[in-house]
Amino acid sequence: MSLLRADFTSHDYGRHTHDAFVIAVTAAGGAEISSVYGVERVSPSILFVSNPEERQSARMGDSTRWVYRSVYLTQPAIRLVGCGLGIEATPHFTRSMIEDGDLIDRLARMHQAFEANDDNFHADELLIDAFGELFRRHGSGGNRPERAPYDRVIADRIIALMRARYEENLGLDELASVVGLTSFQLIGLFKRTVGLTPHAYLIHLRLNAACRHLKRGYPLAESAQRAGFCDQSALTKHFKRCYGITPLQFAAAVRAS
Repeated sequence: MSLLRADFTSHDYGRHTHDAFVIAVTAAGGAEISSVYGVERVSPSILFVSNPEERQSARMGDSTRWVYRSVYLTQPAIRLVGCGLGIEATPHFTRSMIEDGDLIDRLARMHQAFEANDDNFHADELLIDAFGELFRRHGSGGNRPERAPYDRVIADRIIALMRARYEENLGLDELASVVGLTSFQLIGLFKRTVGLTPHAYLIHLRLNAACRHLKRGYPLAESAQRAGFCDQSALTKHFKRCYGITPLQFAAAVRAS
């Protein structure tokens, strides 16, 4: 899988093809894209998709800027995503322009997570979730990702495992395989039974653990490591997002009380 983040003020792509699924999310401006489906305009409200080996070209025309993020899913990556979705035959697209604001947001967040490269679990979760929804909503042919059964017992097994091993470098595929689900099914199961994604729940467990360590007087870096965060900056980011204060402010308040 390859990622591209582009910011053009003047640029045209000549006719070409890719040996990959191409997914592009426009953040600002736009362009005219010519494909097997005709000439259509891409914009922030339009998702561009292309099947492997489909010819395409693009011209900015009267647009003064084109800012976009794109994902190139090559055959090895397609097989890995298919495994995570539990499908053998990947759906294809019968149109290149899709109006789906929710999916545009999911794909943009996925791209940003891979670009940040600081949380593999989160990035993998966003990848499987985004492409699962993309294929399910807009794919044609191939197989469709199946939803997991609504079973709190299954969710409780994963929760127990996460509570016992939250400090380890857990993987989405690893958790799903424990209960015989695909990664896509595990994400859906958690959303329906817990109300959170697996990654969000894991962060919740790690933040609770970090609070316990800080209360016991452990330094910030050690508290982050013991709680399963990759470093103290990751702990600080999630701590402030969740609680509105930094871990150091929390530790100072504990000492004061």
